[in-house]
Amino acid sequence: MTSVDVTRTRRRWLVLAVGVFAQTAACSFVYGLPFVVPLLRDTEGLSLAQVGAYVGAPTVGLLCTLVLWGAAADRSGERGVMTVGLALCAAAVAGAALLPIGPGPLLLVLLGLGGAGAASVFAASGRMVMGWFAAHERGTAMGIRQTSQPLGVAVAGLTLPTLAAAAGPFRALLLPAVLCVVASVLVATLAPDPPRTPRSAGAAPERSPYGTSVLWRVHGASALLVVSQFAVASFATEYLVREQGWHVAAAGAFVAGGQIAGAVGRIATGVWSDRVGSRLRPMRQVAAAATAVLLLFALGDAVAGWLAVTMLAVGAVVTVAPNGLAFTSTAEIAGPAWSGRALGVQNTGQNAVASVVPAALGALVGATGYAAAFAIAAAAPLAAILVTPVRDERRRSS
Repeated sequence: MTSVDVTRTRRRWLVLAVGVFAQTAACSFVYGLPFVVPLLRDTEGLSLAQVGAYVGAPTVGLLCTLVLWGAAADRSGERGVMTVGLALCAAAVAGAALLPIGPGPLLLVLLGLGGAGAASVFAASGRMVMGWFAAHERGTAMGIRQTSQPLGVAVAGLTLPTLAAAAGPFRALLLPAVLCVVASVLVATLAPDPPRTPRSAGAAPERSPYGTSVLWRVHGASALLVVSQFAVASFATEYLVREQGWHVAAAGAFVAGGQIAGAVGRIATGVWSDRVGSRLRPMRQVAAAATAVLLLFALGDAVAGWLAVTMLAVGAVVTVAPNGLAFTSTAEIAGPAWSGRALGVQNTGQNAVASVVPAALGALVGATGYAAAFAIAAAAPLAAILVTPVRDERRRSS
């Protein structure tokens, strides 16, 4: 191995570490709001469906900008996109935390702008990982990168409930804002774009990967799996506090621990996919497990509280496990010229569902109770089993 190869090998792990930190910072904001829901309801008198609008606002911002950030990364590289986006996220979230405003349209706009800035990391960091790592280790590398979402939730779970109790539910968001500032600086200084193979002069543009149904089905299956992920992530704290009588700090710590376990699960599924040479076969198997988790939670809520709590712990691992597999498969199918846009579409589909789940499932829980609502939600991962294009993946690799 030459000195250039050694330097590249070391650098790619540093780039991966910076990427994980950057997305952890963004996720601590985007997915951290559920941890202040109990206090927000107590201080502002909001219903579960109303507070779901604030929980979903950052993902609405993501939806509006993910493909644009991905196209920018395809054209000009990942580092500049992530640096600018993280700075925008930090500014918007700091405004939501520090400006003397209460719940209302302006707060929703600031939360949405924060999500729009965070979208840069969601769209570009995966493309950066795919550029720095070879095919036989991309599942593992992307699994490590995808740990940022549960790690971000864990950071939020361990800090935001306590900060919200001391300073107020929105003032607590100053912590994610500071993390995003630090991440922006680290990306700008330590995370160069991966080496690119220059296109020859006059070469025709690469064909769109969306000419067949394969990539669309990956996006669809992944979006369906978001239902089970956000059913657990959005309502675990509320369920433990309201239905099981836990203290909010204890519930936050419980969920944070589950998210750390979920992070390990994402790495494990990435390693699994590298060893079996498939991203979509393990993804379909995990979808079956997610279906079982939601149904067993529903049964536990109806007849045995301990089973419901156990399924929340198991679900924190199972429901997030296939995320990295879907992203790796998306980037590999799309190819280098389209991976930024394809990952933007992938994230858009996931976050479109994520923006709806908190409010819709909250309304359903209010109307029918947790058992019926989660049993209905189990239809989504069940459908994902059928949508995942495992046979098409085999044809492409044969």
